[in-house]
Order: sequence, then C-alpha cells, then structure tokens
Amino acid sequence: MYNPTRVHFGKGVVAGLGNTVSGYGRQVLLVYGKGSIKANGIYDQVMGQLQAVGSVVHEYSGIKSNPLVEDVDLAAELGREKGVDVIVAVGGGSVIDSAKVISITIPADHGAWEFMEGRRKPRAAVPLISVLTLAATGTEMNKFAVIQDTANHRKLGYGHDLIYPRHSFLDPAYTLSVNAGYTAYGIADLMAHAMELWFGEGDAPLSDRFILAIMQEALEAGPLLMKELGNYELRARIMYAATSALNGFTAYGKAKGDWGVHSFGHVLSVMYDVPHGASLSIVYPAWLKLMQERIPERVGALMKGLFGTDDSSEGIARLEAFLLELGCPVRLADHYAGDWDKEAVVAVMERNASNGAVHKLSAEDYRLLVDLYFS
Repeated sequence: MYNPTRVHFGKGVVAGLGNTVSGYGRQVLLVYGKGSIKANGIYDQVMGQLQAVGSVVHEYSGIKSNPLVEDVDLAAELGREKGVDVIVAVGGGSVIDSAKVISITIPADHGAWEFMEGRRKPRAAVPLISVLTLAATGTEMNKFAVIQDTANHRKLGYGHDLIYPRHSFLDPAYTLSVNAGYTAYGIADLMAHAMELWFGEGDAPLSDRFILAIMQEALEAGPLLMKELGNYELRARIMYAATSALNGFTAYGKAKGDWGVHSFGHVLSVMYDVPHGASLSIVYPAWLKLMQERIPERVGALMKGLFGTDDSSEGIARLEAFLLELGCPVRLADHYAGDWDKEAVVAVMERNASNGAVHKLSAEDYRLLVDLYFS
C-alpha cells in the first residue's frame, strides 16, 4: 500500500496553500481551466496565497473538460522556459490530470504522448500541488491521469508513482458553484470508479464492502445534493466519497480493476466531446446488461448490495433510474442530439483496442454494447 499525497480537507484549508507551495520554491506554474475560478473568486484566493509568500506565478489556462495533449505540451514548454519549481493545479479532474502529465513532461526532452503510449518512462517530476474544485475523479489522491489526442481519436489513461500530487487541498465550499450537470456527472464518475474495482480481478471481501459503502453514500447523498446544490455538508460527503473511490482504498487485495467501461466511454468523449462522467453514465448500464448473464454472480452481488434485490435486471433498472434522477444521460441520445454513427463508434473501439483488463469483449460484443446505449 502506497499513497504519498497529503490531503487537507475542510472549509478554509486553502489558507495553508501559500506556505505549502513556498516549501518547494518561488517559481510557480499555475494551471487552470477556462475561467470559472475567476468568476467564483477561487482564483483571487489562490493568487492571494501565492503572492503573500512571494511566489512568481506563470499561468497556463484554458484546459478543457476533455483535456488535450496539445495543452499539456504547451504548458510543459512554458514550465521549462520559466524554470518552474512547483505546479499548482486549480480545477477538477481535467486540470489536475493535465498538470500530472505536465509535471513529468517538463523535465523530459520529448512530448507528453510518448508517456501516454508507454514509449518513454518518466525520470523526474516537478512537484504538484492540487486545489480541487470538482468532486468526481479522485485524481487529487491517486497516480493516474487521462488525456486525449483528438486528431487521432485516442484518449488514454496513464499511471506512475511520480505523478501523485504532493499535497491536495479539498475545500467542499469550492464546489458550491458547480452547476447541476457537472455535479451529477461527478457522482456518476465516482460510482463508475467503484464499479471498475468491483469487477476487477481478485477476491477481497473487505475491499468490496468499502466499494459498497462508497456507492451507498452516493446513492443517499447524491439525490439530496441535486435538490440543494448549495448545501456544504452534502458537498463534503460527495467530495470525500469521490476521493475515497479512487485513492487505492477500494483496490487493496485485487490484482487489477477492469476499466473496460472507461475505455468505451473515452471513445464517446473523443468522438462527440461527451463529458467524462456523462460517458460513464451512458455506458455502464449498457455494460451491466451485457454482462449480467456472463458474470451473473458478480453483477447479482452488486445489485443485492446496492438495492437489496435478487433480480439483476431490476437492480440495473434502479441504477438507471438513479442516474436519471441526478440528471445524467443513460443513452447517447440523452446527451448528444447531433448526427452519430454506430459503425464509426465500433470502428474507433476496434482501432483503439478498447477493452477491459478482466472482462474482454469481442468485436461482435462492441456492436451489442453500442446498440444498448444508442437505443
């Protein structure tokens, strides 16, 4: 078990950001998204902290919700040019994931995609400190990142011990301004992370109980939060659940997670710019329907644990109802109203060799899966 990230959780914790950053040096690369942190005041608070300790701040903004390798490379170039000592990432999963890959690309003599494809291994990393503004991915306390190469319809995940954040500041108040859509997508995302480990390889009953507890927390607090988006306590519950769903806590005792649904969801994101959490809420129910007769004991145990039913079909229907109650799509047409092409989706799956690590799908299975979430 290894997790070096120090988490600072609670209202007002960002008051300690400046002193923490100053311990790593003066030259700071500040990475953030398209400006929402300026509208909600978070930018001013972070900058106030950095200026108070004499940081020299170099900004890279504009990270999009499905983060691009082009932005990672440009930010890394800026970091090299300015000789940055530390990266501060302020945002949700896309920003922090980008910053993780930036952290290992700055010391490198090549582009970020060579890491993503496994052609190069990182030698060093610029220290990374994250300030979380969206409860969803768990990236604030893990060693994983996902970015995409849109031109080639590729979206890949990457993991390495060097990209753990050194510190992560989690103030649930920083998520109060997140709109209903992205709040719902975050809840779907944490549920999907829990399920990817549930369907992993290995018999780990206690870890399975952790998984069920995290998902039950989301089932209880999620709908309440969607009715009261300004409720700090509910924001805190979902933030803690999202962090716990992918910080290693649910993986102990398992050889690996499956991650097939993420692989299939990435295809929707890269082809139709579907937000990550929405892609998972579309694909997971379809995947469960496909798998309920192939791995009936595992699907059945999950539905029994979540909904108290011995009928897997009823359990999957209740999961879909929960996602719809949150406001998440469960079919592609729920989210994307434009022209889409089933065969094109299948072709990209085949080209990318999209699949789970444990439960493998064939090319014919791709079509069955796509039919389920296109229907």
